[in-house]
Amino acid sequence: MSIRHVKSSDFYTISPLINEWWGGRQMSDMLQRLFFDHFQDTSFIVETEGKIIGFLIGFISPSRKGEAYIHFVGVDPAHRKQNIGREMYEAFFHNVKEKGCHIVKAVTSPVNKTSIAYHTKVGFTIESGDKTMDSVSVFSDYDGPGEDRVVFAKNL
Repeated sequence: MSIRHVKSSDFYTISPLINEWWGGRQMSDMLQRLFFDHFQDTSFIVETEGKIIGFLIGFISPSRKGEAYIHFVGVDPAHRKQNIGREMYEAFFHNVKEKGCHIVKAVTSPVNKTSIAYHTKVGFTIESGDKTMDSVSVFSDYDGPGEDRVVFAKNL
């Protein structure tokens, strides 16, 4: 298993896998090629035997000094529970800390209990939103009407 930065061409490998890796949920629209073109130095790919088995797309905020953001993370379902996600997160944390960041943010849907549990397991805290769903603080309409989100923060 090896970890490397993304390349533009990785978009064409990952894009068709996203909905499959998310159990048929329509997720591929959230990850356009621009992320592979413009955030290569803060985004990562995990490969084994030449096959992509994980990716993390993140960037340093151009508007919020010292803040980085993890936009999208995926691990091939056949390779989960092997610390691939943790290795990508640690690579990202190390990378952005070296670039002057002191906090990392991420968001997820309140229905994604696996993501909520994972983010808290790797050291993120849930920011206080304006309502609670299933005992989790949520920001109403964060991504548009009816698109509530859980917002995470991790100090580096």
